[in-house]
Amino acid sequence: MRSPIGIFDSGLGGLSVAREVIRKLPQERIIYFADTAHVPYGERPLEEIKGFALDITRFLIERGAKAVVMACNMSSAVALDEARTRWPDVPILGVVEPGAKVAVRTCDGRPIGVLATTGTVKSEAYARAVGRFDDNIVVVQQACPKFVPLVEAGLADSEEAEAVSRDYVAPLIQAGCGTIILGCTHYPFLRRAIESATGPGISIVDPAEETVLELAKVLNEKGIASDAFEGSHLFYASGETSGFAELGSRFLGEPIERVISLQASVVCVRTHGS
Repeated sequence: MRSPIGIFDSGLGGLSVAREVIRKLPQERIIYFADTAHVPYGERPLEEIKGFALDITRFLIERGAKAVVMACNMSSAVALDEARTRWPDVPILGVVEPGAKVAVRTCDGRPIGVLATTGTVKSEAYARAVGRFDDNIVVVQQACPKFVPLVEAGLADSEEAEAVSRDYVAPLIQAGCGTIILGCTHYPFLRRAIESATGPGISIVDPAEETVLELAKVLNEKGIASDAFEGSHLFYASGETSGFAELGSRFLGEPIERVISLQASVVCVRTHGS
């Protein structure tokens, strides 16, 4: 029960999911993996992303994760089904279906907009997921290749982020979208800029929030929810780690003292509550 929950993304974006776990499930311990050796995923071939996602899932399970969250829309789109087949005894969740579900519930039949990476747009993952809930709803997708680099560079609150957000949001507004899904876990960190671009009257859906509610349900159903926090959260990075702890702490809302660098094979942890 007190084994950790594995969460991964290409970089800092999945911390939006980790943040929700810490807020909503404070008794749970986290192992977070940032694939900084390959960030950004957005323009990479889908089969390559699938390989990364399966390797990281294996890594987390081998380190004792009792459940894994693919806190990456592209990984969820291309690797979730195969991961569940390979590791049937471990609950593995994605972020696409939870986001689509809440968007359908709130859109009142109007078109749903999706801001996502180029790869996620190409995968049509959100269009298919929305269609499973209501195939009458129109889905309008917008690729946002500049968003992830802005977040990873710590520029989420910059004037550049606001200008880029206006450019990306405009086609969705013109299409009559009343609900917009943040189709990449990096994008919640741009929420202020995106909401400034949309103006009032448009609902913003953060799949991280719905994903963690689904995670809590699964943990309880399987009887593996932790009854108390024990140990510490772990943060891994496959490549560059400079600046990760500082910027990641801002995004997470809690201090990340150190990161486990797989390159250097140096194990460093953040003590819970430090």
